[in-house]
Amino acid sequence: MITRRHLLITAGSGLLGVTVLNTVTGCSPSPAPTDPASPTGGANPTGAGGGGDWKRVDLSFVSAYLLIRGDEAAVVDLGTEGSADAIGSALQAAGSGWGAVRHVLLTHQHPDHAGGLAGVAPRVKAAIYAGAADVAGITSAQPLKPVKDGDEIFGLQIIGTPGHTAGHISVFDPATGVLVAGDALRTTDGLVGPDPQYTADTVQAAASVRKLATLRVKTILPGHGDPLTSGAADALSTLAASIKG
Repeated sequence: MITRRHLLITAGSGLLGVTVLNTVTGCSPSPAPTDPASPTGGANPTGAGGGGDWKRVDLSFVSAYLLIRGDEAAVVDLGTEGSADAIGSALQAAGSGWGAVRHVLLTHQHPDHAGGLAGVAPRVKAAIYAGAADVAGITSAQPLKPVKDGDEIFGLQIIGTPGHTAGHISVFDPATGVLVAGDALRTTDGLVGPDPQYTADTVQAAASVRKLATLRVKTILPGHGDPLTSGAADALSTLAASIKG
């Protein structure tokens, strides 16, 4: 249950940073409070290949992400039930709004990532996507579009990363090297894989980490923990080499 919320807006280096702070309860333990100096947004400096800005919506123990290109936006993950107002505030602070959202992507079926769907769906005219094997586990008033490894949406690549759930997906922007990893990766204790106690198949999850390490990743946006904006490729390679399974 969300008990309080306020919006913190920061600006730096010509970029607007958006952080929405909540007090929530959920299925995963909350890490230490977010460092206020940690990254909240970024951009493709050249705009090459259609890349655009990303903004983090910090929902205390879990994050949603806004991927903005020109006058259109995609939202990856929706937090827990009741998170729609926070996501809407973040869109507005980023100079966008619900009308710009054309794509909603859910990395997996767990309620701390898909629980906000009921509040978001009526506000957008957007296609809503989830991994094919997770679609049946997501409650939705409108049909969800199943996606699989290799699909492309909004210039973004769908990377099948099963293990945490059977249909878990990650979202990769090849133009910028930005990877929205859902729960396939966490930064709650350095860069690590998914929490074993909430992971359906740890062997598959380890294979998915190694798969992600083959991408040309520059920035990792995890579901839990702060964005990793420096040394992401090296950290992911090290994790992939050490992870068991």
